[in-house]
Amino acid sequence: MKLVILDRDGVINKDRDDFVKNSLEWEPLDHSLEAIANLTQAGWRIVVATNQSGLGRGLFDLHALHAMHAKMHRLVNQAGGRIDAVVFCPHTPDDNCDCRKPLPGMVKEITERFNVKPEGLPMIGDSLRDLESIAAVGGQPILVKTGKGAKTLEKGGLPEGTLVFDDLYDAAEYLIQTHH
Repeated sequence: MKLVILDRDGVINKDRDDFVKNSLEWEPLDHSLEAIANLTQAGWRIVVATNQSGLGRGLFDLHALHAMHAKMHRLVNQAGGRIDAVVFCPHTPDDNCDCRKPLPGMVKEITERFNVKPEGLPMIGDSLRDLESIAAVGGQPILVKTGKGAKTLEKGGLPEGTLVFDDLYDAAEYLIQTHH
């Protein structure tokens, strides 16, 4: 099975310094919906793994998060794509959970649920913690320059073997071309 993990904010949709708090604030980035559609049509399964500490901080509730994800699913479906699952961490950094990226808890949950090996599993993100969470289990970290990605690249210290692309569309094209 070809499976790719995507971070959400800054990869699929526009990120906000004050958190994406409701479905109106959830706006897709240019070409991200087409990228997911292209992956789907090339036989990829797509899972979103997202830190949503805004829940733990009380900035929005589960109802609002589900509304955002319903909108994301609807727009992806309209573009001809499919997201197979969304996994999220509701905790704040102070909760010391094992699911919040950079820890690999969500990645492990996904590999168990879909019965895939973590080795070489691609994950596309815009922050160092996305890359670290997949590198921790031997997967393939992929950085996009959207969202916080350009700043992440400037800071450096990326896990060994990290691939870098302008956006999700370019990263998706790479995956489609190299894994037929």
